[in-house]
Amino acid sequence: MESRRLGNSEMQISVLGFGAWAVGGGGWMGSMGPQKEADSVPAIQAALDRGMNWIDTAALYGLGHSEEIVAQALAGRSPRPYVFTKCGRVWDSNRNVGASLKAQSIRRECEDSLRRLKVDSIDLYQIHWPDPDEEIEEGWTEMARLKEEGKVRYIGVSNFSVPQMTRAQAIAPITSLQPPYSILTREIEPEILPYAHSQNIGVLAYSPMSAGLLTGAMTKERVARFAPEDWRRNLPNFREPLLSRNLRVVEYLRQIGTRHGRSPGEVAVAWVLRHPAVTAAIVGARSAEQVCGIINAAHLRLSESEAEEINALLKQQAAA
Repeated sequence: MESRRLGNSEMQISVLGFGAWAVGGGGWMGSMGPQKEADSVPAIQAALDRGMNWIDTAALYGLGHSEEIVAQALAGRSPRPYVFTKCGRVWDSNRNVGASLKAQSIRRECEDSLRRLKVDSIDLYQIHWPDPDEEIEEGWTEMARLKEEGKVRYIGVSNFSVPQMTRAQAIAPITSLQPPYSILTREIEPEILPYAHSQNIGVLAYSPMSAGLLTGAMTKERVARFAPEDWRRNLPNFREPLLSRNLRVVEYLRQIGTRHGRSPGEVAVAWVLRHPAVTAAIVGARSAEQVCGIINAAHLRLSESEAEEINALLKQQAAA
């Protein structure tokens, strides 16, 4: 699989990385619903066997459980893939989630993640959300300290705006940015992607298949069956009138994919990887079978005319 250098780091990462949100399982507000535990470790191992060399997780996913699953998948594995995780989201004994970028909280989170992941150092440690905004400077200063101490190798941010990244950059360099980016979610194109590109900040695009909407397997019936805790229930793209429009887009992606022997989801991911500012894309999977259904996105090269077809379709659907 093709690899690219991540921002100002020395890490050469595969253009696809395994997203471990779903394998964290359910039982907390903000999950992607229940997960079959027996499928989780094989899913991660299938991704690594097929060329992915990094895993993206977070303390928040499953309230620590995703990190524990990642540790199980990596036990005894050589060579060891890069492990990326995130901080800034905390929870209490009742599983109520809150936000903190206080130095003491971030340090405690880092120690907990090191323990759950069973590693001596985290390859990339990221602030999950810039929340609370007034604590960004304190939080980023502590992230830089953790890097100096060797507890983490590199530090990055997720969901930050350009002004927020500028504030962090004044304290210590940002290695990476993790933003949402897909055919249906393009808000970062005017300002955020150009800024990251100009500052040599690697971009790890999450939800390149728009939280599963562009995989080709999503239907209105499946959306209606989402668990109450599934965060996608409240996303505009999963509700009418956008849901019907988006499913029409998927059928068009299916037509393009048929030309290449690829799925709609693989076309969607390949479209994200075309952008010169994007280093790699995070693809989530619940099973080894799902990994096999998306892995070839790394090798799919959309032509300029195909990209223009997609853009024209989106304009047409937006005007409808």
